[in-house]
Amino acid sequence: MLPDHVEVHRAPLVAAGYTRKRDWAMPPEQTQVWAGPASVQPDRSFEVRSPARETAQRRLRVYLPHSVAVDSADRLLISGRWYEVDGFPMVWGSGNLRHVRVNAWEVEH
Repeated sequence: MLPDHVEVHRAPLVAAGYTRKRDWAMPPEQTQVWAGPASVQPDRSFEVRSPARETAQRRLRVYLPHSVAVDSADRLLISGRWYEVDGFPMVWGSGNLRHVRVNAWEVEH
């Protein structure tokens, strides 16, 4: 039912002028908060029509076990590629079919 391996990573907050931001410069093994089975489905390809950007953006829909505490500021590592959570994760289903649905888009490095 959950054939894919997914890791959830959370970067610490650091001061940045008058606000705080996530510091993703830390090694990935120090930011991992969960790893395990999930279901990863293609969502859609999204392309920005701009002279500054000529590439499409890969988007996924990820279904995680209900117990995973994933946040909207987290990143996912799936098959060696990094994805940012897009919006708030949503709890779906009832009883034994409960799960967390996450929309994600690929992070460019």
